[in-house]
Amino acid sequence: MIETKDPNAQLRNDVKKLGNILGEVLIHHGGEDLFNKVEEIREKTKGLRFDFQEDSYKELKEKISQLESPQRQDVIRAFSTYFHLVNIAEQNHRIRRSRQYRLKDDGEIQPISIESAVKSVKEDQHSDETVQQILDDLSIELIMTAHPTEATKRTVLEIQKRISQILQDLDSPVLTKKERKNMEESLVNEVTALWQTNELRHRKPTVIDEVKNGLYYFDQTLFDVLPAIHQELEEQLDDYYPGHQWKVPNFLFFGSWIGGDRDGNPFVTTDVTWETLKLQRQLALKKYDESLVDLMRRFSQSTDRVHIDEELVNSVEEDEKAYLKKADMWPIKSEAYRRKFAVILKRLRQVGKSKTGYQDSQELLDDLLMIKRSSEKHQQEGQKLKKLAKMIRQVELFGFHLATLDVRNHSGEHETAIAEILKVVNIAEDYSSLSEKEKLDVLNQVLKDPRPLMLLNEDYSKETQEIFNVFKMIKQAHDEFGARSIEVYLVSMTQSSSDLLEVLVLAKEAGIYRLHADGKVESGLHVAPLLETVDDLIAGPEIMKTLFDMDIYRHHIRERGNHQEIMLGYSDGSKDGGTLTANWKLFKAQQEIHDMAREFDIGLKFFHGRGGSLGRGGGPLNRSILSQPAETLGDGVKITEQGEVLSSRYLLGDIAFRNLEQAASALLAASSKVHSKSVKVTGLKDKWEDAMEEISEHSLKKYQSLVFGDDDFLTYFKETTPLNELRELNIGSRPMSRKNSEAFEDLRAIPWVFAWTQCRQNLPAWYAAGTGLAAYASKGEEHLEVLQEMYEVWPFFESTINNLQMALMKADLQTAKEYVDLVKNKEIGERIFGDISEEYERTKKVLLQISKSDELLEHTPNIQESVHRRNPYVDPLNYLQVDLIQKMRQSNDKKSEELLTEVLLTISGVAAGLVNTG
Repeated sequence: MIETKDPNAQLRNDVKKLGNILGEVLIHHGGEDLFNKVEEIREKTKGLRFDFQEDSYKELKEKISQLESPQRQDVIRAFSTYFHLVNIAEQNHRIRRSRQYRLKDDGEIQPISIESAVKSVKEDQHSDETVQQILDDLSIELIMTAHPTEATKRTVLEIQKRISQILQDLDSPVLTKKERKNMEESLVNEVTALWQTNELRHRKPTVIDEVKNGLYYFDQTLFDVLPAIHQELEEQLDDYYPGHQWKVPNFLFFGSWIGGDRDGNPFVTTDVTWETLKLQRQLALKKYDESLVDLMRRFSQSTDRVHIDEELVNSVEEDEKAYLKKADMWPIKSEAYRRKFAVILKRLRQVGKSKTGYQDSQELLDDLLMIKRSSEKHQQEGQKLKKLAKMIRQVELFGFHLATLDVRNHSGEHETAIAEILKVVNIAEDYSSLSEKEKLDVLNQVLKDPRPLMLLNEDYSKETQEIFNVFKMIKQAHDEFGARSIEVYLVSMTQSSSDLLEVLVLAKEAGIYRLHADGKVESGLHVAPLLETVDDLIAGPEIMKTLFDMDIYRHHIRERGNHQEIMLGYSDGSKDGGTLTANWKLFKAQQEIHDMAREFDIGLKFFHGRGGSLGRGGGPLNRSILSQPAETLGDGVKITEQGEVLSSRYLLGDIAFRNLEQAASALLAASSKVHSKSVKVTGLKDKWEDAMEEISEHSLKKYQSLVFGDDDFLTYFKETTPLNELRELNIGSRPMSRKNSEAFEDLRAIPWVFAWTQCRQNLPAWYAAGTGLAAYASKGEEHLEVLQEMYEVWPFFESTINNLQMALMKADLQTAKEYVDLVKNKEIGERIFGDISEEYERTKKVLLQISKSDELLEHTPNIQESVHRRNPYVDPLNYLQVDLIQKMRQSNDKKSEELLTEVLLTISGVAAGLVNTG
């Protein structure tokens, strides 16, 4: 592989190559006319980007408006397919650059890599005990969400993966002419297949479809990549600390909400959750089966040639008698390892079917560790059996459950069920009308009573029975799949302490939480609040302190390892108060709850409910980790991985490794600094906090004056964005609104952000931040200097400013202006868009001042170039989308169905072009 002076030259070559192939496909499919039409539109939009001419603009709009199906649909698909190809090329180039770092022999280390983090730990000169403590404190959990807004179909993803692999193979310098020719022919075939595949789903996915989509990434990459991350850390520690034996714990896990998130999704039933758990176990068993067959082939050692531990020999003799029929036994008696693997395979294949199968993954792990102990004794010193070590790590990471499934439900559902139960047993006639103190008193008494509360012979409502069935199912899941199968119950819209105690009462009734007559407590489930709105975040510390002050809750916490999980919602807080205010309140809530919990000697794990897009707290994993208060990292980090980012982060093994390596590296380096005696960790200065409070106050006022204070804002939002059309895009099983309501407060954050992203205003990701920052900076030069200092030294503020820059880059008000024509009342459209435009310029100006830059994203030229490269090609899709929405909203029903399909194609194409949906 040859590295050129221009780091992006190979990327441009790949884009050109793929673009040329697409051009050939267009000619084959639609003739020269289609190709010329696409080229004409592309050239005109590109020209307008660099030199806007009114006549050329009008001519372009006229040509787009005159397009008719089926050619119009082909034009849309041409631009969409181009973006899929660009995305593949950019991912492949990321892999290429990472490999180039590894090929260098000049000692240069790739930034944000595990090696760079281990080097940082070494330079901090920790004692051996401190280094091991840093390792032991590492904990990252990534949770696939239950609402994967992935606009790309699985079939399309698989084609993209094959194209990527061909591009990687073509980089090989040792290909023969024939091999290269065959690969290039395969590339043409795959691009042709991409064009000929329908990219829109014909129906909404079911929850089980979504579960299978999530499992696809475990099957394709994560099952191998997670142990590879641990192995990389082991190897770097060996290199930097030769001769020292470190214990690298299992610190990187994946969990899931898919199939367990009931909040607002009526399709997630107890049966669906149970089926999810079964599917997850099936995949884990399948992957272990494949690994064991491979290991069995490799472990051909004979007792005639090596000494095998007596422990293992005795185990084989006993297990063959207990579990195998003669026909199942390995025929060669001297091949003890293969005899043992025959037993292991037989028992694995009976898991969940009979008592001869492993009852839990620990039994399988014990057998593998026995083989490891024996085989190491006849292995050369310093040589590791990596295949066996990898499978041991996999069993430790994935068990038989594959991924811990979180269950989530709305606090109101629990309160309604508890109110009915308490009324039936004559404890409270109207529980919901009680004050918070009265509710806590009632719940406390119920939890202190070891007797069951519910009268099972009473006829409870269907809704209450369904809620109780969830808890019975969790108890059954623990018995069938193990305690790790479901560990956390999340309470969305937590607004008071009673919201958590209500869940504990329901857990008690199902036998998950138990108080024995002698006072002993058993608790098999974490109960975690989800703090979402700005008001809830402010109330969070007091909500948790009230619980920590209660003996009954402290008993529960002690049984859970003195550990409390708290989820922070980024989406609804941002929708409620604007991105800057929401992020500051999130930061403050973490600090305050963490400090309060320390007084009770309780460890906290914050669960960051980030979206994939910037308007919902998105951004690179490593930046997400580093932007948190440093003191909160020691208890571990948990972050959602939204469905829309799964393919870009985890479809390809090398990309998955790099993404997770960056996350692990960021946490390891940050933890090292926290433990360091020689390096002072920069704390939050009073003047910074004062600045953020003032900025947040101005920003909140500005945001709410538009979103809640302008009576015409909702009309503007619904008419200037493709919100209503999004309802027909079959990308998720969950409804767009809670309660099937049209009210703003019931609209989910995903369609809220998705709609703004499509129309290029990207409002949730940046609006009102400029007003807050500019108000503070305008008070004098010294105030601007404070902001500049915060940007240079404080990771939270740096991340905030950089994400705002990214948001402005991805927004495009020149294109966004096209959508203003969709607003029926022109005065409303022009007035609100005028306000948005003024705020955009205000925000851009102050961001450049704070970052001391001449251009947005000057510090990240690769991202900057990517956005510039894409914009001219997204523009035609936006123009087409506006034209089609106008026609559709004015057309008859028969015509609108055809137009809707084309609108949805533009939505899918814009999502591919911007590399996110919302």
